[in-house]
Amino acid sequence: QVQLAESGGGSVEAGGSLRLSCAVSGDAGSTYYMAWFRQVPGKEREGVAFINKYSTTTYADSAKGRFSISQDNARSNMYLQMNNLRPADTGIYYCAARDYGNINYHYWGQGTQVTVST
Repeated sequence: QVQLAESGGGSVEAGGSLRLSCAVSGDAGSTYYMAWFRQVPGKEREGVAFINKYSTTTYADSAKGRFSISQDNARSNMYLQMNNLRPADTGIYYCAARDYGNINYHYWGQGTQVTVST
């Protein structure tokens, strides 16, 4: 079992920055892949940034050059640094994890709200 808990959301004006954190506890073997997803009302949840056990990262096109995903050495915390935020970045951000053998992310945090105003 894995427990994930996000923090760091809030309200910011366009062009501002936020740093989200995800506290990770439980079976480290189930967190080979971790990611940040964003949920906007009326739309499917979308992956924003991805990181694996070896800190290899990938990003959605909308996040490239503005967002940075990272994790600490113990992999007990994962972060999403978001810069130059846009109103389109507004949504609930979830951290998620899956183990090596699964295609789908099956561990999820409760989410944290990010609101970007013009």
